[in-house]
Amino acid sequence: MGGGAQDRIRFNVGGKIFETTSTTLANAGRDSFFGALFDDEWNLKSHNTGRDYFIDRNPTCFAVLLDLLRTGELCIPQNLPERLLYREADFYGLTDHVRAAKWGPFDGNRLNLSTSVSGRAPGDGTAIRGGPDGGCCVAHGSMVHVYDWMMEQHAPITLDYRTVYDVGWIDAESIVVGVGGGEGMGLFNATSGELRHRFQVSHKNLVTSFTSVALTFSNSDGRIFSSCRGRTNEYGIGVWDRVTGEQMDFFYEPDKWSFGEAGRLQWLDGTNCLLVATFPPRRDYCYISLLDFRVKKMVWSWSDIGNDRGGTPPVEGNRVRDAIALEENSSICVVSEDPKLGFIDLRSSGGFNFIRWSFRRTSLMQGKMPDHDEPCYPKLALHNGQLFFSMNDCISVFCGSDWVLTSRLRRSSGGPICDISIGGDRLFALHSEDNVFDVWETSPSRFSL
Repeated sequence: MGGGAQDRIRFNVGGKIFETTSTTLANAGRDSFFGALFDDEWNLKSHNTGRDYFIDRNPTCFAVLLDLLRTGELCIPQNLPERLLYREADFYGLTDHVRAAKWGPFDGNRLNLSTSVSGRAPGDGTAIRGGPDGGCCVAHGSMVHVYDWMMEQHAPITLDYRTVYDVGWIDAESIVVGVGGGEGMGLFNATSGELRHRFQVSHKNLVTSFTSVALTFSNSDGRIFSSCRGRTNEYGIGVWDRVTGEQMDFFYEPDKWSFGEAGRLQWLDGTNCLLVATFPPRRDYCYISLLDFRVKKMVWSWSDIGNDRGGTPPVEGNRVRDAIALEENSSICVVSEDPKLGFIDLRSSGGFNFIRWSFRRTSLMQGKMPDHDEPCYPKLALHNGQLFFSMNDCISVFCGSDWVLTSRLRRSSGGPICDISIGGDRLFALHSEDNVFDVWETSPSRFSL
């Protein structure tokens, strides 16, 4: 494609004439509105009518989007509503281009606060989950509020007064919700809030009720995992096919251990194992396990009950409140309520004394302490080799093989952070006061095309 007369193309958009080149339009990609103007070799199709291409759309938005294709930069006039521009971008198939221009590839050390969104329901939120396209969902009480990448709220998901324990995104249009009261799990449309499928669990060929406590997904083979709390002998980890919704497996909880009350599940692609972690106050002690479903065996385990060398349980303040596996380092990161950040070597097993504490209270306590009696316990998140740790109203970022503290994120209001999540190249932080949540983004590079 060149830049001569044969390369030029004219549009009449809502009565206004625009002239550009096929080279510029090719930046929109094959799946865009403009991709249909090219043949398989990316040559502009013949246009013998002698007339302009007429498009009955908003010309002001078209000018902004055409400039985006030329420069890779998004410049929105002050008198142009962003919602209108995003609607037009969706029509032309340029939504991904607009998102890429608004925020860049995720980097925890270059995050800036983009916006804060106030919740629309009373009571403290329980979980926030970032979606694959930059949207998010917030669970509190018996409701899940869903926001698209523009932070516009969709129809809420209501669970008939059943407590929501966890939520997770299957894709940009589908959300799995785990609830209590024996209602189990459901798959919902993220836009309409409608129930698409209810997951069932069977024991000895009998369908039984269960509470879904924590969720995670395996993207490589399309499995859904949930910690399940049923009757006395029906605690464990259930596995479902995300396409058919059918139960694939169930890993029963062994004696004197804990699976069904697990508050953290994490699928590990490198080892094909599932991290299962249970924390107080659901149980008196912390239990962390690695499950290999290929052999139906718990291949690694750790607990703070005490170790085989006569260790004693941890004192109050040293209780582990969250854990996350670091596959590349062959370790598990844990955080206590004190707070302290530590690491357990996966190549060994043992009791509480085997935690290597790296960061203690004095280096981590930078945010304001909560004023109320219900503390928000520390939370962990991992993304592209960066570790995130929330405590009070502050998020710390750690990088490198030795997990060096590299930056901190904090806003001036909102209260303690009760949950964090990363999705769609955004970091979401849910605060306890009024269910307000923050959206952190990485500033885009000046030229992204």
